[in-house]
Amino acid sequence: MILILPALPASDLPPRFFRVHFLTALGLLGVVGVFVADSATPAFWALYAGAILWCVFGSIVWHLNDAPGGRLAIWITPIVLSACMVLGGMLIRSDRDSALRVADDIASALVVGSAITAMLIGHSYLISPAMTITPLMRLLAALGIAILIRLTLACYGLWIWSTDQRITSMETELLLWLSVRWALGLFAPMILGWMAWETARIRSTQSATGILYVVVIVCFLGELTSMLIAEKTGFPL
Repeated sequence: MILILPALPASDLPPRFFRVHFLTALGLLGVVGVFVADSATPAFWALYAGAILWCVFGSIVWHLNDAPGGRLAIWITPIVLSACMVLGGMLIRSDRDSALRVADDIASALVVGSAITAMLIGHSYLISPAMTITPLMRLLAALGIAILIRLTLACYGLWIWSTDQRITSMETELLLWLSVRWALGLFAPMILGWMAWETARIRSTQSATGILYVVVIVCFLGELTSMLIAEKTGFPL
């Protein structure tokens, strides 16, 4: 959610939109701290503290008139959070880590984050119907790019993994989960995202928001399935 903020025109969105984003990220960071406590290092805790401070800073400045330092928070916080996410993933995976898994973390964050943010922007039109359509269209484009990156990474991971295996020798359960992951996590968001784009073009923002609610759900299901498969195979599929 925070990674995608630099792509948005800050002047076209109400301050509360950014404030809610920073507060949501702050809450999620609290959950992260619980799950990585056993494997965290001093370097991680330093990045973690920096991420918390920038989220707090962002939530405060976007509550003030003219949001002094708000644009700085939009650009710096994603960098700190990205470093925290990458290091945290590496620590949890330990000897099972690889460059592909790091890329998998980033691509997954972009897909889920852009889907949620696009949905929240669509919801903002219920409160401010006169708001320009530019932020929503820009986020839908970002969502499409994120899904294409995710699809490319999944194709590459599937190709590497399948070179040492025969389809007929693969476990039936794994093939079933793989089909669910691709259908829900890749193809469904792509089709629904295109539908939301076409709906937003005619400024039917309520319909677009409804479609984006479904996009968020299928993205979450797809990424959760992807995590299960990655733990079993060691590749982002």
